[in-house]
Amino acid sequence: RIVGDDDGGKLFTPEEYEEYKRKVLPIRLQNRLYVSWRSPTGMDCKLVGPETLCFCTHRYKQHKTDYEVIPKDRPICVPCRVSRCQCQSYHYVPLNGTQPIRCRCKHFADQHSAAPGFSCNSCSRCLGFHSCFTCACGQPTYAHETVVETKQERLAQGKPVGQDVPYAAMGGLTGFSSLAEGYMRLDDSGIESLVTSMDHPFLKAFEGPSSSAQTISQIAGGSSATRQVSHGKHSEDDDMAYFEKRYQER
Repeated sequence: RIVGDDDGGKLFTPEEYEEYKRKVLPIRLQNRLYVSWRSPTGMDCKLVGPETLCFCTHRYKQHKTDYEVIPKDRPICVPCRVSRCQCQSYHYVPLNGTQPIRCRCKHFADQHSAAPGFSCNSCSRCLGFHSCFTCACGQPTYAHETVVETKQERLAQGKPVGQDVPYAAMGGLTGFSSLAEGYMRLDDSGIESLVTSMDHPFLKAFEGPSSSAQTISQIAGGSSATRQVSHGKHSEDDDMAYFEKRYQER
């Protein structure tokens, strides 16, 4: 999981492996890119992992994911490294079960070109891939966008970033919950994402503190939290002593 396809199919020698780690690991720990498929409401409906397929039918781990210096241009391009592939940047497209979704021209996504514009290879009237397939969040596919962002940009939005890991092409995965769809994910990247102006008034009325904000406050007030835990233990001991006394009296 550390080397991936960087060895070209030939096993590294111990010396080559150590040199590879010395060069690559600091880059991954400092310049990791988080990739997600985001709805207009700001919810990450899909967090992209190493095996997640791109519109070009190649996996995320087959794209350029390691940058010594993160590009200043936005959006950040993650081009495909497969020979003769026309994909210029990773672009997530959902599946309908195990089948690719259809464009409005009635052809599947994999029947379109991976070059920018995503024109159809099976007909001449299609101006580019455009699918009305509805995501589980209720929004159509064309309303979503593939987002590539840095750790700092993600933290600024209050979304989870997980721990720094040395593995290749981790994308947006930060834990087991990242494997679930956005509406099933109970964290700040899913159903508990920050309430925006596009959300239903009911959500605005009952908006509560985010889990990331709670985590930050817990870290900042670690000593007070420790005191609360110790106080809770004392109160439990007092309760047990009280009930034991009542039992003996009976």
